[in-house]
Formats: sequence, C-alpha cells, structure tokens
Amino acid sequence: MNFYPFHIGDYISHTNHLTNDEDLTYRRMIDLYYMMENAFSDDFEWIARRVKSTEFIVAIILNEFFELQKDGLWHNSRADKEIAKYQYLQESGKKGAEKRWGNRDDKPTQCLPNSLPITNPLATKTKNQEPIPIKSITPIGFDLFWNSYNKKVGKPNSIKAWAKINPNEELLKLIVQKALADAKAKPDSKFRKDPERWLKGQHWLDEVVIQQEPEKKELPLGTNEQIEAAYRAECGDPANSRFQSYFEMRNFIVAQREKRKAA
Repeated sequence: MNFYPFHIGDYISHTNHLTNDEDLTYRRMIDLYYMMENAFSDDFEWIARRVKSTEFIVAIILNEFFELQKDGLWHNSRADKEIAKYQYLQESGKKGAEKRWGNRDDKPTQCLPNSLPITNPLATKTKNQEPIPIKSITPIGFDLFWNSYNKKVGKPNSIKAWAKINPNEELLKLIVQKALADAKAKPDSKFRKDPERWLKGQHWLDEVVIQQEPEKKELPLGTNEQIEAAYRAECGDPANSRFQSYFEMRNFIVAQREKRKAA
C-alpha cells in the first residue's frame, strides 16, 4: 500500500504520552506495516534498522500498540482491516476489468466497481458507523514489565503502582531485566510476589537468588537389595549392567559418587 487513512484526532489522543523518539518510531512502524501489507515478526533488530530506531523503543511500541497473535506475528487490528479493504478493492478491480474487457494486455490500469456488495464485510464504513475502537492504553513500559515478570494477577492495581513509579528509559530497562531474571530464577510463579507488591517494594533493587534444587540423598549400600535400588536410582537398570557381583556394583556406585563430588 502506498497510502492509508490517517485519523489525526485519534492518533494524537492515543500518542500524546509518547516521547519524540517513540512517536517517530511508531509513525515509521505504521508506514512500514502498511507498505509490507503484513504483520511484524519478533525480529526487533530487523524492524529497528528499517525505522531508524532502537530495539528497546521498538519493543515498547509493539507491546503498546500491537498484539502478538497465535500466528506468532505482531498485528495492528486497525491496520489489518484497512489492508483487507485495500486488497479486496484491488481484487474486485481486477475481476471487474476482466469482466468488462476480458483478459487483454491493453485493458485499463484502474477499474473499480461503482458499488460494493452490501454483504461484503470489508466494505468501507458509512458516516453513521462507529470508528474502529483502539484498545485502552496502559502506562508506557508497563506491558514490557507485565510480560517479563509473567505473573499476571492484580493488573489494575499493578498499573496504579507502575504509574506512581513512572520510570524513565534507564529505570525501565533495569526493571524489565530484573523482572525477567526473577521469573527465570523462580519459574513457578507461586514463589514470586504478586506484581503489585513487587513494584511497591522496589524489588528490582534486590539481588536475584536462583532457587536451588534440594540435593538428592544418597541411598544406603548395605544389603544387596539396597545396592540394586541405589544403582537403579543413580545409574540405570541393573539388568543392563555387566557386573559379576553386588560387590562390583557397589564399588562402581561409590566411584560414581566420588566423581560427582569432585566435579
């Protein structure tokens, strides 16, 4: 697409909280989106190079104005509808031209029907139709934190806590990095604080402590049954071993334990 409708009032009302760099990045990303007639992949570096911005700002804009859908691509629902209408008109123009002039090389370059079928869901809207809604905007950077920390409970209160912090770009980077590290260190979210408490307590300043798995207790090696059970737990199926006696099996288990301790 070489052109698309631009609603100035809608744009200003939904972007007046952006910085100059963020605003310029968003405009260029929308231009690129329409030009490609396709959604964005998660290659932030590729997008950043083409819109002359940073991967960090691109990530902010994607999380705020686009939606990651099941196809793995970042979609803008409003742009998708405009692209679908454009493609429908293009296809309708081709069919109309072929119907009128046939499949000739000298047919006119532009031919659109005078009217579209009423049942066409992609037909242009009338003046009485409501504008395409745009999802409510959360504070800048919040979605980055929300997706990074990945314990999605208590969102309204978490947004309020985030708004009070109102982080600049440097602090936002630190918060997101620590949120990602905390989520990685404690993959089970029940062991992590709720996001509202995490923000209010400024836990991005904490040292991230990685949960250690409890050390497995070594099974005793007294009886033959115990030796066999220990071998099964630590080495595999005793039936597949080539030991001639339980004494040899016991010595092998002890040697393996010493190697693990030395490592």
